[in-house]
Formats: sequence, structure tokens, C-alpha cells
Amino acid sequence: MALTFSLSSRIPRPSRAQWATIGTTLLYIAVVVVFLVSIKHFYHRKTGFTALINFGDQFYYRTLTAVRNVPHTTYPDSWGYDGQFYAQLAVEPLLRNREIDTALDNPPYRARRILFSWTAYLLGLGQPEWILKAFALQNILAWLALAWLLARWLPPSRLRNVLPWIGCLYGTGLLGSVRLSLADGPSMLVVTLAILAHERQRHWLAASLMGLSGLGRETNMGGSLLLFDRIPRTRDELLNAAGRIALIILPFLLWSMYVRSVYPSFMYSNPASFSYPLAGYLTKWSATLTEFRVHGWASAAPLNAAVLVGLTVQAVYLATRWDWKSPWWRMAAPYCVLFVVTSYAVWTGDPGAAPRVLLPLAIAFNIQIAKLPHRWFWPLVIVGNLSVLSGISEIETPWLSTLF
Repeated sequence: MALTFSLSSRIPRPSRAQWATIGTTLLYIAVVVVFLVSIKHFYHRKTGFTALINFGDQFYYRTLTAVRNVPHTTYPDSWGYDGQFYAQLAVEPLLRNREIDTALDNPPYRARRILFSWTAYLLGLGQPEWILKAFALQNILAWLALAWLLARWLPPSRLRNVLPWIGCLYGTGLLGSVRLSLADGPSMLVVTLAILAHERQRHWLAASLMGLSGLGRETNMGGSLLLFDRIPRTRDELLNAAGRIALIILPFLLWSMYVRSVYPSFMYSNPASFSYPLAGYLTKWSATLTEFRVHGWASAAPLNAAVLVGLTVQAVYLATRWDWKSPWWRMAAPYCVLFVVTSYAVWTGDPGAAPRVLLPLAIAFNIQIAKLPHRWFWPLVIVGNLSVLSGISEIETPWLSTLF
């Protein structure tokens, strides 16, 4: 009895702060479990997660023969979505099979974003069936990797980090990338790794990662401002900056030259993606309000409005609270400009491509807002992450998605 008392008296009891950390950690784990449960119903034993790629049967007879001959999910009476084109690029990552010319809706445009077609080809060991499964799986793996990495900046040691962390992971930008097997989520992972490398003073590695990210989405290169925390002043600093800029630009430039040799009509950007300042944004608001007046709460308008409000708060917050010392802020600053000039072609849809294009804005907002010390934190973090409602709907989260 005495021995029992002696041992128990030496076991320290967790403090209130430690209990809070344990509870928050369990909440983080629960958030990841909810994601895995949500995504599980897209899995099929024979076709893997290829339901996420969104192959449409309207494109069936234009798809690569190698793709038609392997099991994958195809949606009936559907044109599918962009993931089906990048998945086929993964099967022919060097554009050598001329079937690719008709298999893709716009080969020169699609071929620009080749990085995650290459990674799927490597993960699938060059076998078409495995490549398609790997292509769909890599967005899920990127989500899980981001959940782990972002906990570095938003650790479970503070309860106020929970909402920003969830906002990063459940926003419609990231979950839309998962649901449609697009490059936005994996690209954000590469950018996050670049920021981590920069914070650890691995500047050349960070520049190399930003160069790679440009092969995933060319807009990622705009975030390379994260690498430069001050203006170069000496000759050595100028040479160093020039070398890092070359590392950022060179991969995209070399690949673009190769694509142009195959498709002379290749363009470095898509003019249709840009418009006069706020023209696309205001048109999206007009279309959303019109849809709500005609169809009411049963339409997609409420969720679209939530996305618009959230993105607006994120852009305004980052544009008005400069934090040049933060690589997250420097990375996101160009996206505030992109927010303004993005055309309605990018905003159109439910919720449209804009939340995915502006995904770095959403991640940086949540990293930055967690630093806000005063009472405005809670309303801003909630309103700024209203796109979570659309994200939950995107992946059809059990119980929750039926509410929206």
C-alpha cells in the first residue's frame, strides 16, 4: 500500500495547459479522420480513386487508347473536368504519342502544367492503370502532407490555431483540388516546402522548389517573392538573387521551349484569365445575387456568396496588413493583385476555379491571422473561412455536407 502511494505521488498531473494541448491534438486528429472518411466513398476496389479524376463519357472516344483499355471510373452523360486531361498527360508525359493531340481539349495549354503528370508517371512505374490511380491518389497524399506541415505554423499548443488550420485544409480551394484531381493542392505543398526551406536558411533549395512549383502551376512563380526579404545591395547579393531567379524561371522556360517545339501555338499565359480590375469579381457577385433571387436558398448561390465573402476578407486583410518579414505574406502579396485582375472565366462555376487559383492567398491568410492578438481575431477567422462550407460540400462529408 505504501509503495503504491509512493509511486502515484511521483506521477505529475498534467496542467490545465497540457490538458488543453492534448484535447486540441485529438481535435486535429479527428479533423484528419473526417477527411479520410469523406474521401473513402470515392474509392473502388478495381479503379482506386479514379472517380476523383472526373472522366466524362462525352470524351471517351477521344481519350488515349492506353487509358480506354484500363479500368477507371467514367461519369455518364458528362463532359468531365480538367483532371481527365492532366491524367492523360501522365500516361504520355513527353507528348510523343500523337493521340494526345485529340485526347486533350487544349494540348498546348494543358501541357504547361506537367509536374504532377510526371510524378504520377513515376509513381505508376509507367503502367497506365497504375498511373491513373497514382494521379488521383497524389492529391490525397498532398492534403495529408499539408495537414502535417501546416501544424508547424499552426501547432495544437493553442486553441486559437484550430480554426485557421481547419480553414487551410477544408477551404474549397484545397478540397476542390482533391475532388477534381487538379494541380492546386500538390502545388501548394511544394510552395509550403519552399517556405520551410527558406525559414531554415536553405535558400537555394527554396528557389529550386519554387522553380518546380512553376511546372505544376505557372502562377506559383508569382509567389517567389517569398525568397527575397530585402532588396539586394551588394554585388554578391545581386548575383545571389539573380541565380535564385534563374532557378525559378529556368525549369518552366526549358519545358515551355520543348512544348513549343511540339505545339507552335503554345502561349506562356492565357489572356482569357485576366480582365479589368475587379470586373470578373463583380460579375461573379452579380451572377450569384441573380441566381439567389431566382432560385433562392436551394441554389448554389448561398455557397458561392460564402466563398466570395471569404476570399474578399482574405485579400483585404493581407493587402492592408503588410508583414514583409513573413515569407507567407510575401508569397501571398502577388495573389492580392491576381484576385483583382482575375476574369469572370475563372470565377464562373460553382464555386468556380478562383478559390483554387487563389489557394495560396487562403493559406497565407490563415497563417497570418493566427498572429492577430486582439478581439477581431475570432470574427475575421470565421468570416474569412466561410469557403469551408463549400469545401465540405465538395467532398460530400458525411452528415455535414447535407446541411449546405
